[in-house]
Amino acid sequence: MKAHPKAIVSKHAKIDPSVEIGPFAIIEDDVKIAKNVKIYARAYICSGTEIGEGTQVHMGAVLGHLPQDLAFKEQKSFLKIGKKNIIREYVTIHRGTKESTTTEIGDENFLMAASHVGHNCVVGNRTVLANGALLGGYVNVEDQVFISGNVPVHQFCSIGKLAMISGFAAVHKDIPPYMVARGPSYIFGINIVGLKRAGFGRTAISEIRAVFKVLYKSGLNTTQALEEMSKQSYGAEVKYLIEFIKNSKRGISKKYRWEAE
Repeated sequence: MKAHPKAIVSKHAKIDPSVEIGPFAIIEDDVKIAKNVKIYARAYICSGTEIGEGTQVHMGAVLGHLPQDLAFKEQKSFLKIGKKNIIREYVTIHRGTKESTTTEIGDENFLMAASHVGHNCVVGNRTVLANGALLGGYVNVEDQVFISGNVPVHQFCSIGKLAMISGFAAVHKDIPPYMVARGPSYIFGINIVGLKRAGFGRTAISEIRAVFKVLYKSGLNTTQALEEMSKQSYGAEVKYLIEFIKNSKRGISKKYRWEAE
């Protein structure tokens, strides 16, 4: 372990010898840090936190601290962070509220400065949380989602794969996969650029366009739209979108941009 002499590192933490720890960083008991992790100056890694291989934790970040939840009863809970994440300055990620529960961050995510991940959130892989993005407790963010700056996401919301949330939006309903959301949870369109970058072919994109029209331009409510979609045969990408809608607990955002305007 390459720890600066002014770092405070618990003897009870399990840290790979390749880990770099900067000055004034604090590593508490019951922390596990895998190889090739870099902890910058003044980062604070709290008990119950596990950090995967190749992750960077920048200055002032606080990982695994107590949840901001009045229901919290000082019980032992956890934060698990995967591989090759970039966690920038003053990011805060809190551990679970209930005993033995976990906040989970997947692999290759980019959490920009001052973003926040609340207790019991699940963040997938290759997501981006821009500066000041805020995830309330129990939020689920699926793979390759992009959340722009200063976006608050209400607790218990889900954001589907490859969705994009524009800056200053406020998310209080579930955002279906592949969509672009703006304003107070209204849908602007499809994340075509993101789909192409992810390797979606013409057929898949065409089917997503067709489903988008049924959801947001037909005048049908969600139940009616699902019934209409059930009459068609779709590929795996749209089947996944349909299942996301069926499983939504808060309900998906049904506002289209023209309604909002």
